[in-house]
Amino acid sequence: MIRALLLATALVAAPALAQAPAPAPSEAVSAGFRVTNRTGQEATALHAVRSGRPDWGNNLIRQNLADGGEFRLRPNASAGCRFDLRLVLADGREAVLRNRDICAEPNVALDAGTVQAAARPAAPATPPGPQATPTPGARASTGTGFLVAAERVMTNHHVVDNCNRVLVRGPDGRNHAATPPARVDTALDLAVLTVPGLDGPILPFRQNPPVRRGESVVAFGFPLSGLLSSDPKLTRGEINGLAGLRDNPNQYQISAPVQPGNSGGPLLDMQANIVGVVVSKLNAQAVAGRTGDIAQNINFAVKGERAVAFLRAAGVTPVIAQSTGQDRSAADVGEIAARSTVFIRCER
Repeated sequence: MIRALLLATALVAAPALAQAPAPAPSEAVSAGFRVTNRTGQEATALHAVRSGRPDWGNNLIRQNLADGGEFRLRPNASAGCRFDLRLVLADGREAVLRNRDICAEPNVALDAGTVQAAARPAAPATPPGPQATPTPGARASTGTGFLVAAERVMTNHHVVDNCNRVLVRGPDGRNHAATPPARVDTALDLAVLTVPGLDGPILPFRQNPPVRRGESVVAFGFPLSGLLSSDPKLTRGEINGLAGLRDNPNQYQISAPVQPGNSGGPLLDMQANIVGVVVSKLNAQAVAGRTGDIAQNINFAVKGERAVAFLRAAGVTPVIAQSTGQDRSAADVGEIAARSTVFIRCER
């Protein structure tokens, strides 16, 4: 009888114990969370930042994190519960999870499904050679280009047309002389340069899904050299039209602002894959003379698929990617583009 009464009391009391209040978010954050690498390969860097931060901050690991390895983080209580996480893998790819609630899920695994589809292989390291220098007093024009293969740079034909000498300044600030002749397609206004000693990651071209009207894009390059600062500039916009001026099927119309000097630069989607090559802006003054109205922010880029076909015809094998993962911030896209975009000086 007494045993039965005690048992009944215990059964009644048990639910009250189960309903104990959950820890406050600040307590859960300070308790920390655990990140597990389940990508199938070693990670060389781990980043964890509050969701929405425009950059990834510092690498949190001092030694590489093996597949199956775990890393414990104890953020400040003021950091909140929502975090973006990134593993940089040994082959250069990235595993990314965004907006994770670490208070509700203190054990977070980045697996193969979080790995970005496109690898961005770096060209083999080349011992630095003598740096090329601009010719004093030479007449010069400038433009932009980007790495499409080891020691190969894509740009516009009009950027390097009739040059006596072409200098390419890499992301590390070193100048390299391009080796003539360039391979060109005058109809597309594209060129590919051979630049011995130029090193850096290769930007991949988007293959799928097809580009749609209204997609967000980033233009990256070196506009108005000598007037603006010498660092590259990023502008955001959209794909406005799926054809160029007078229904040109080789181009997109874009709203990302471009200026003289942007020519030949990469147009990237929000996963940092190439969708086009910036080529021109509409001459607003000429249009105003014909229509009486000033056209605003009408710009054009050669379609990425046309650029890929040109590269293959020129004997260059481009890197191809699928834009099926999560979009990045414009700042992240810019950081990726900056490692592969170059300044071009044409001396005549």
